[in-house]
Amino acid sequence: MKRLVFRNAHLFDGVSDALKPHATVVVEDGTIAAVDFGDLPVDDAEVIDLAGRTLMPGLIDAHVHVTATIPDFFKLSMLPQSLVTAQAKDVLAGMLGRGFTTVRDAGGADAGLVQAVEQGIFAGPRLFIAGRALSQTGGHGDTRPAFFQNVGCACCGAVGILGHIADGVGPVRRAVREEIRNGAHQIKVMAGGGVSTPSDPLEGTQYSIEELTAIVEEATAARTYVMAHAYSPEAILRAVRCGVRSIEHGNLLDQASAEAMARAGTFLVPTLATYAALGREGGRLGWSAAMLEKTERVKNQGIEALRIARAAGVKIALGTDLLGDMHLSQSDEFTLRLPAMPAVEVLRSATGVNAELMRQEGRIGTVAPGAHADLLVIDGNPLEDITLLQREAAMPMVMQGGRFHRRVGLPAAV
Repeated sequence: MKRLVFRNAHLFDGVSDALKPHATVVVEDGTIAAVDFGDLPVDDAEVIDLAGRTLMPGLIDAHVHVTATIPDFFKLSMLPQSLVTAQAKDVLAGMLGRGFTTVRDAGGADAGLVQAVEQGIFAGPRLFIAGRALSQTGGHGDTRPAFFQNVGCACCGAVGILGHIADGVGPVRRAVREEIRNGAHQIKVMAGGGVSTPSDPLEGTQYSIEELTAIVEEATAARTYVMAHAYSPEAILRAVRCGVRSIEHGNLLDQASAEAMARAGTFLVPTLATYAALGREGGRLGWSAAMLEKTERVKNQGIEALRIARAAGVKIALGTDLLGDMHLSQSDEFTLRLPAMPAVEVLRSATGVNAELMRQEGRIGTVAPGAHADLLVIDGNPLEDITLLQREAAMPMVMQGGRFHRRVGLPAAV
């Protein structure tokens, strides 16, 4: 790739509190080679004058399901894997078009999809996958309907399958090793009840302390970490005690569980967008009254959980957890958080904080020398008007790894 220079940018670098004017950013071989302020001389390069537009890192979504092409996980498990993969192509392209250049898949995507994106077969965000989420029998990842006995039919597939059912210390160790063998970048565990499964209460805890500890030990041995689905304070406290790196959702956390997370350095990954979308769509999807009641409860508690976590000093990341055609609501996460945190913190959650969560500091979520050239150009200041990130017309450029995914209305390079 020829060197490319962006001049006269207002820079949001993913970690700072304000835009930095008069920035010059040099891109070479898919990587940010230099960041300076003023008229940095660069020979043999194409130059794009941004004329004061905002230049910022590509966005990161730390909780997605790119193979959740329909919102019913059991029905999804019955689809041909080739069909789910084909449907995921549009999900991935849509995310990249919204400016998400990296995502962390929380269950379903496999190493083949990672390769499809890396090889340019599918346009999509850089993928960090959990493989299949570990679930106890009857846990949140066990999507079998009542009295369905054939475990192999619903739980031994690959693409699109959310849950890896394992019970007991030995079997969960093997399950972690199997997911790592199959290319998982991190491990997902269901540590408590969920919304989309009718039989497990939100306050319920899942897996024993011994099982959770074994899961974390195996992930640590493989030099990776565990993300834990949990809502209730008890489920959160147990997961934190066992050493998980992030709590997913966490809508029912209280002061004590938030303080425990802050002391341990555990990240919180709220996913407000999915509850807003499910609140609109749950009835149409045929969800039971119990599932709709749980959805309403966590939706109403989401903002308060954010306020408690922020006050306690918890590191707050950003995820969305959307399903099916609700993926179109991905960028709603930015404005849904505003009653609890300022726009600049929301932006940092989607960039620098998510990079730290994923142990990718300096590589993604920032505009700095050595980072991937994942860059967005915004017409306006998203720190003052974060709704700009919800409008593709206000995002004339999406670049991933130094390659343009979208470039509309920018001056020609000279």
